[in-house]
Amino acid sequence: MKFLYDFYHEQIAAGNLIEKLEKNIDLVGLVHIADVPGRHEPGTGEINYSTIFRKLAQLRYQGYAAMEFMPQGDTVAALRAAREMATKFGTIDN
Repeated sequence: MKFLYDFYHEQIAAGNLIEKLEKNIDLVGLVHIADVPGRHEPGTGEINYSTIFRKLAQLRYQGYAAMEFMPQGDTVAALRAAREMATKFGTIDN
């Protein structure tokens, strides 16, 4: 059994995302991606998703990532941009 790490809700509730991720990476099987405020795409709010994706790659995260955000513009463009950001840091494969 693995757990969901929802970056959006964790940032709202308590912050300190990287430390919690490092301590619990072996328990995480799914991460939810959305920025704060507004639950929009990565890069539109206060969460530094470049740092998050880089850390996931460093920790050799092998689970799933769900893009659980409401795009501010074109949905396909927002999903492509989020995928490119994650790919840039080696979080996901092409």
